[in-house]
Amino acid sequence: MSEAEYEAVETTAPDIAEEEAFDPVCVDVKRLYDSCGAKECLRDLTVFFTEENQELIENATAVRVTKTGVLTANVNVDSIAFHRGYYAVDTVYYFAVSLEVYSGTGTLPATVTGLATHSKRAVLFGSEGNSKTFTSKGEQEIDSSEFTTCQPSPSTLPEASVQVSCPMSLAASVATVTTPAILPFVPENVAEFFGGELKAPENQQVLVTLGVFTIARLTRDVQLMIPSYDFCIPRKECGESTDDPCEAFGKIEFPNDSFFPPGTADPSIDRASFGCGCE
Repeated sequence: MSEAEYEAVETTAPDIAEEEAFDPVCVDVKRLYDSCGAKECLRDLTVFFTEENQELIENATAVRVTKTGVLTANVNVDSIAFHRGYYAVDTVYYFAVSLEVYSGTGTLPATVTGLATHSKRAVLFGSEGNSKTFTSKGEQEIDSSEFTTCQPSPSTLPEASVQVSCPMSLAASVATVTTPAILPFVPENVAEFFGGELKAPENQQVLVTLGVFTIARLTRDVQLMIPSYDFCIPRKECGESTDDPCEAFGKIEFPNDSFFPPGTADPSIDRASFGCGCE
C-alpha cells in the first residue's frame, strides 16, 4: 500500500486522533475476486410431492401458494478450458413450496408441501493458484486425480458462495402433464424434510413461478497488509438489565415510519439494477 493510501485510511478512520499512528499488520483473509448478481423470474417450475400428496394433486382443480422458502443449495466450481483464471459456478437451488389444494366447490382446501428446483451457472474470474495449504487441524485427504487428469486439484480452486433471497411467489397453477417430468437428484437431507420419497407427477402437476435475487462470489485465502491502530477494546460499559417492562418500552423510539410512510425512495440508497429473465 502506498503512502497516499495509508494517509487516506488514517484520516477516515473513526474515533482515531489525527496524531495517533498505526502499524502495518499482515492478516489472512478471504479476498473477493469476482461476483455477480441476478434478478430472476423462474417460470413454471414443476413441484414434486410425496406419493400421498400427489394423489391430492391428481384430483385438484386449483392451488394457492401459502409459503415458499429455500431449503438448501448445492454449489460446485469447475475450471473452464481455454479460459485461464475463469471458473463455472454451478448451483442447484432447492425450494420448499407450501400450497392449499382445492378439489372442488364447497370443500375445505388441503395443505401440502412440495419441492421445486432450479439450476444456474455463472462464469466468474477467480485467478489461478497452484499451491496447497496444510494445517494442524486435521489430516488432508490425498487426491490422486490431479496425476491422471488435467483438472486442477480441488485445493487450488477458489471458493464459491451464493446468496439467495426468500423466493417471491408470482403464480401457481394446475396443469396436465404433456411431457413426462423427470425427478431431479434429491439430497438425503432434503428428502427427510418432506418425510418420504418424492415422485414425478403422472397426470396432473403443479407449476409455480418464483422471483428470486441471487449473488454468486468467488474468493481465495490471501495475506493482506492493513493499517492497525489498536486492539478493539470496548469503549462503553455494559448497562444493567431491567425487569420493568415500562422502563424498557420507554427506551424505544416512536415508529414514525409506521404511521407516516415515506412518500419517496431514499436517494442515498444505491439499488443494483439486474436484468429479469421473464422475457
